[in-house]
Amino acid sequence: MQYHEAANFLFDLRRFRVKPGTESIRELLAHLGDPHSEVDFVQVAGSNGKGSTARMVESVCREAGLRTGLYTSPHFDDLRERIRIDGRKMTKGAVATFVAAAKPFLVERAAAGKPLTFFEVVTAMGLWQFGRREVDLAVLEVGMGGELDATSVVSPVASAVTNVTLEHTAVLGDTVAEIATTKAAVAPDGAPLVTAATGEALDVLRREAGELLVVGETGADGDGDGDGSGGRATESEADLLVDYEGRINDQESRVTVVDDERTLSARLPLIGAYQASNAGVAVALARQVLGADTDDETVARGLRNAHWPGRFEVVEREPTVVLDGAHNPGACAELARTVDEFDVDGLHLVFAAMHDKDHAGMAAALPDADSVVTCRPAIDRAEDPEVLARVFRNDGVDDVRVVDTVADAVRDARERAAPGEFVLVTGSLFLVAEARAPYSRVTVPRTVQDRDDASRVLAGADVTAEDRERTADETVHRTVRTRVQRRQARELRAEMLDVGGACVSSGLRSGGELVEVVLSGTLAQFAALVDALDGQGLGLSGVAAELAASVGLDSPAGLDDPVDTDTDRERDGYPWADRTAVMGILNVTPDSFHDGGEYLDPGVAIDRATEMVGAGADVIDVGGESTRPGADPVTVDEEKRRVLPVVEALVDLDVTVSVDTRRAEVGEAALDAGADVLNDVTGLSDPEMRFLAAEREVPVIVMHSIDAPVVPGKDVEYDDVVEDVIAELRERVLLAEKAGIPRARVVVDPGLGFGKSKAENFELLGRLEEFRALGCPVLVGHSHKSMFELVGGDGGDDLPSTVAGSAVAAANGADLVRVHDVAENVRAVRVAEAASDPSQFGDESQD
Repeated sequence: MQYHEAANFLFDLRRFRVKPGTESIRELLAHLGDPHSEVDFVQVAGSNGKGSTARMVESVCREAGLRTGLYTSPHFDDLRERIRIDGRKMTKGAVATFVAAAKPFLVERAAAGKPLTFFEVVTAMGLWQFGRREVDLAVLEVGMGGELDATSVVSPVASAVTNVTLEHTAVLGDTVAEIATTKAAVAPDGAPLVTAATGEALDVLRREAGELLVVGETGADGDGDGDGSGGRATESEADLLVDYEGRINDQESRVTVVDDERTLSARLPLIGAYQASNAGVAVALARQVLGADTDDETVARGLRNAHWPGRFEVVEREPTVVLDGAHNPGACAELARTVDEFDVDGLHLVFAAMHDKDHAGMAAALPDADSVVTCRPAIDRAEDPEVLARVFRNDGVDDVRVVDTVADAVRDARERAAPGEFVLVTGSLFLVAEARAPYSRVTVPRTVQDRDDASRVLAGADVTAEDRERTADETVHRTVRTRVQRRQARELRAEMLDVGGACVSSGLRSGGELVEVVLSGTLAQFAALVDALDGQGLGLSGVAAELAASVGLDSPAGLDDPVDTDTDRERDGYPWADRTAVMGILNVTPDSFHDGGEYLDPGVAIDRATEMVGAGADVIDVGGESTRPGADPVTVDEEKRRVLPVVEALVDLDVTVSVDTRRAEVGEAALDAGADVLNDVTGLSDPEMRFLAAEREVPVIVMHSIDAPVVPGKDVEYDDVVEDVIAELRERVLLAEKAGIPRARVVVDPGLGFGKSKAENFELLGRLEEFRALGCPVLVGHSHKSMFELVGGDGGDDLPSTVAGSAVAAANGADLVRVHDVAENVRAVRVAEAASDPSQFGDESQD
């Protein structure tokens, strides 16, 4: 079964109405062998904030060393986002395997007139995946209510009700008390139910659940009715208090969490007083799971790494563009309070909502806007934008416009907003998902040499077997793969066929999700396509700009591209600006692979660095902690002791100095000592690293790694290792950009050897050109890797294979190669460059 067939089967289940209760999912899980039975679960229910809270709990527990699962809904543009293990979304192959196993049972149930719903089956898929991958703990966001929600098939070890407002009244009840009653059923056995509810809701939870752990706010007076109007539990009601200290920048805020035992100060990658309440609930849950004595540093770091897209996410500056998924009056009121924390000169609102929401209540709760653009996401449940426009006019807004598509609505608002003003995109997570797509999407050029190559590319894009057979020959051209909305795909196909090229899209039939598209043609045909898309709606101007960049064309003036893809800007002055640079590895450690212990003495290390510079090294990368499999971590002080004397001495050499560290504290000390570049093998897992690089205006190397140090024998699943690594690096690059680092100063490293098999390492090396889609310089670290054992080499000590790998990397577009043996690899890189451009030698080429 192909992924698109499995996904289409799941999406077809949306036609069945919600049926409260757990009997059906319990029977499905029994059919699958109860795969979840050995997993511990945390359930997070609530009217607002449950997704953010669930993400925080998962992040803290992962930081504490647990293998974690996370189940949330809805997804942005990919079904697999709902089910994550250690932050990585479920693979397509796993989805297909699950559906193949579950489909006979589901068909039989449907034939008997007892079909399961989409949410029930996808919840079962999450539980199946968590059991299959043997996670230690899975955090489940409750879909609706609690007692009769599909997630309540589990017996949680800890659970929470974040708050209670009027929602889903047709199913849950007409009053706060009725809704609180059904949510109280998630209470765990043997532990208090955690809640930040107030007023009547709190009273009901206390009566129904018994023991509670109440999270309140310092200085709060409560709101008395639990209607979500912004109140917090009072100090006298609360067992744990939170204090929201306000935003630190446009990405983070600071909170304090206080109980009888201690005071925890932490930063959140989320802004808004309500997020402090969510953090308090998350801390209480995490301590129940991990133990009350869990150290505060672990908890604080986990909170700070709990990135959650679409929750007051600032994706652009000048003007400031904010994405927020507030979808009911209570959430809109909290959003208005968050906007008040900024000095907003003018506010331009982009709004869409589902038809079953309280539109008038949402409009009244949102901050006063200078203009409003209403639009319609590509989903059947979306309300008519004309109706929404009337709601805002009735609310007193004079400047209200209707634009049918999300992309065009955002473009309209951005064009109207002046520097210093805000564009706020809100009302639905479906709206936010579409608006976020241009910032997170990658448009990948593919090298397609023959028909077999073409078939592999098309299969990877979930193209049907029939369409693969029909279009494989036409795909042996310049080929580009991207993800767009279904309606955009239809227009792209029509325009590409009109200019003589080929375009085929995924067999995925769902509404709202992005679909894969593969376009093939000559350079002239791509140029004609880009010209044809100039000025078109549906957000196709932005897609055209991405296509132009991917095949090396200049975008026509006026094409809309909110994402900066100019990698030449700010690259000048770095050795990789106009050729492949060679980075020499200088490990000042006793236990690094290949050269561990050789350069631990500072004097010997400095002599080695001088030797590498003489041999042609452009960059010296100084590392004080080994990341080899099984390596023991070192303290910050020990890492500094090893690294800083060497960095200080290298300042006198004519060479760029990089510090190889996963700790921002070490990186900062190294920059103070004279280093020029930060090299982070964990891909910004230290949340301070990106802000350090932004503040110091230095390049940061962001590596894709599953674990660093490497965990031997860890089983990591990929569908296509290149595509998956690019997608995961794209989110890290976006994280760096949001911190204020231009993409030209973010160097990406595919992370050969870090969570990849030997064959997958070669796949990454051979398809290195595809990483150009990220718009960043690319580094390859392949020196003496065990991957060369596949070609008869000696893992850990194979100079010939390393030299050959450097030549391949340079030929495939690497901006830097990171190696132990400089002289030999400099020669390999220069040979590759000469072969690709012999004209650089001028008349010498005649000798």
